[in-house]
Amino acid sequence: MPVVRVVSYNIHKGRSASGGRESLADLRLGLYGLRPDLLFLQEVQGRNQRHGSLDAQHESLAASMRMQVAYGCNAVRTATDHGNALLSRYPILYYENQDISDHRLEQRGLLHGVVQVEQTPVHCLVVHLGLLAGGRSRQVHALVERIRRLVPDSEPLLIAGDFNDWANRLAPLFVEQLGLVEVFAAAPQGADEIYRLRHRVAQLRQRMSWLPGQRLGTAPALSMMGHAARLTPPPRTFPSVFPWLRLDRIYQRGFAVRRARVLHGAPWKKLSDHAPLVADLELP
Repeated sequence: MPVVRVVSYNIHKGRSASGGRESLADLRLGLYGLRPDLLFLQEVQGRNQRHGSLDAQHESLAASMRMQVAYGCNAVRTATDHGNALLSRYPILYYENQDISDHRLEQRGLLHGVVQVEQTPVHCLVVHLGLLAGGRSRQVHALVERIRRLVPDSEPLLIAGDFNDWANRLAPLFVEQLGLVEVFAAAPQGADEIYRLRHRVAQLRQRMSWLPGQRLGTAPALSMMGHAARLTPPPRTFPSVFPWLRLDRIYQRGFAVRRARVLHGAPWKKLSDHAPLVADLELP
């Protein structure tokens, strides 16, 4: 069965974390090295009449990575526009951009594409929700309504992007109403983490060896770790130089999560104000 590498990234309009310099060329190299199959990008400039090097960013990235692309323009200014983009190594069968703006000061869109992974249609939704809680709630309602109307329960579904949900209040809605799972909550624990846990347990056993009748084993700890994995909150992704807020997510339905990671440190902390998410997902 195919394993699909999914990357979600708010690219900050091709500018560095501070906004002081252009980072699109370095960002292009970084994304190329990840070898993604599906790219869910936010804050992509489709038009920049002031700086030609930042123009048509979705087309530039797609051409360099030999991927198909769909662009949803959301915010239109005098000399620029920006929105969401979906890049795919698989054929894009269909796409549509839905306006979910809550007010005129924050123009937001929902880019819905269907890609064909071998013989399976996979629904991909790129989102960038608003900054105000009330607006996000209405935008999520629009998202849920669209999925219920257009996405069959039998077809795999991916929703990724910048949710601006630092309080993590949207996940229960997705889980309950759409049967979605956030990839970090379903990803298996890595061998290096198991080793660190066993080492900590061994140290604790040594420190408690003087207590009469005490015996500390590793099985309960590993069991607790497996339970904690199901309750794992989304990773911290913003700001990239010192990640603190949990803004970016990848939700899935119909896949097995093989690996999920957030890319901190160099070079990612300089390329955008968000850290990218990477998930390896297997179709059954």
